[in-house]
Amino acid sequence: MIGMEEYEDTLSELNKNKPLSEKIRFIHAVLKDRLGFIDRIAVATYEAKTDLVKTFLHSSEEGHPLARYQAKLADAGSLREIVHRGRPRVVNDLAIFSRGEHSHTRYIAAQGYESSYTLPIFLNGLFFGFIFFNSYQKNCFQVDILRDLDVFGHLISSLITNELTTIRMMISTVQSARHVTAFRDTETGAHIDRVSHYARIIAKELAPKQGFRDEFIEYIFLFAPLHDVGKIGLPDAVLKKKEGLTREEFEEIKSHVLKGRQIIDSLIQDFGLDAFQHVKMLSNIVEFHHEAIDGSGYARGIRGDQIPIEARIIAVADIFDALTSRRPYKESWTNDQAFSMLQKLAGLKLDGECVEALLSGRAAIEEIQTRFKEQTPG
Repeated sequence: MIGMEEYEDTLSELNKNKPLSEKIRFIHAVLKDRLGFIDRIAVATYEAKTDLVKTFLHSSEEGHPLARYQAKLADAGSLREIVHRGRPRVVNDLAIFSRGEHSHTRYIAAQGYESSYTLPIFLNGLFFGFIFFNSYQKNCFQVDILRDLDVFGHLISSLITNELTTIRMMISTVQSARHVTAFRDTETGAHIDRVSHYARIIAKELAPKQGFRDEFIEYIFLFAPLHDVGKIGLPDAVLKKKEGLTREEFEEIKSHVLKGRQIIDSLIQDFGLDAFQHVKMLSNIVEFHHEAIDGSGYARGIRGDQIPIEARIIAVADIFDALTSRRPYKESWTNDQAFSMLQKLAGLKLDGECVEALLSGRAAIEEIQTRFKEQTPG
């Protein structure tokens, strides 16, 4: 029609079914075209329970990106000040941090970055993480530039918070359902927290060999709480039985993985998660975390590398916590007793590399056990 013409939306790629990491790289390319000095965009997320800031995504292509890094916000004074003030920070000459003690500071210096702009991510007033814009040039983050950069920063913030809050909402929905069913599950909130953190220890240790990116590690951490979601459908008489299970009762226990997969498939559809990059990991964790390396597990009886690596990771984390926790049918084991058992199961029931990865993190394990103790009734 006369007076009408088509216009090509420069950000239309963000409407497509693409992973978060690709969308961040696309935004970086757009910014690089408009502002040639933007050389890196990175995102770190914040976990309030442990006060940890953790690397999550980055757009840079250098051979040694900062990966698998975490630090307590309480120990990072300059970042803590950003959160406290609720305002971004501009550093037009990073030489002021040349004597910094943190790995992140040393990394920035080693990569040759000269200036940075750090934008805090908030969602409904709650701190969520940071977005970092870095440049190899000094004095490039001036006021007129920052006005444009803020728009892209908040766009990135929206992409991150939309995906992660949707996932967290789904997990919270499931956790609420477990509580509605009369607090009857023997797997407490502390158990779920511990398994998530043990899984993260394993994934971080395996990352160099397996090629895991930070977002892969973070999604294993996020999805771990739902590994036994299918137990919602099990009766108390079986779930909390102190004596040995009959063959029929054990078959009922085994059914929880397939019931869990059905629940997850329904949740993925209901929450519109089909397009999310790592959502397949969630299905794999729920369905395959009771498979065994020698093929003797359930429910599919697959073996070795046929078992998705995320399920092998959760299996080791879950069994270690089960051994070191009190249950209606057993007392808790010491860490040494549990380590010894894991080593016996390595290569037979459990993935040997996952076992060794967990055993290498003893100090972190003990810290997790201290932080996420079971609450004594009374």
